[in-house]
Amino acid sequence: MVKTNGNVLVQWLVAALLVALLGGAKAVVLCNMDSTKLNLCYAAVTGTHPPKPNAKCCEVILHADLPCLCGYKSILPALGINPTNAMTLPKRCGLKTPPQCRVN
Repeated sequence: MVKTNGNVLVQWLVAALLVALLGGAKAVVLCNMDSTKLNLCYAAVTGTHPPKPNAKCCEVILHADLPCLCGYKSILPALGINPTNAMTLPKRCGLKTPPQCRVN
């Protein structure tokens, strides 16, 4: 079976994000966001009752291309990230939530 470019991209993205979250990779810029800074928001997007995002996390989110990032919400569970928490992160940081990020 031949993989589509989209499948390859998602697999590469998951691998890059996992390595970045585990702390040992070179930076990958994705949606105007340095992958090495993703760990600043990890606590705020995991678990059932995550803590409020800290100022450093919100600074990262402020500079990210949120519509672009929200396009990857389907892979979040594979990274241990609660999609609902992740999609509400812009609002929790005082930013307008893009339509792509809204939780149904």
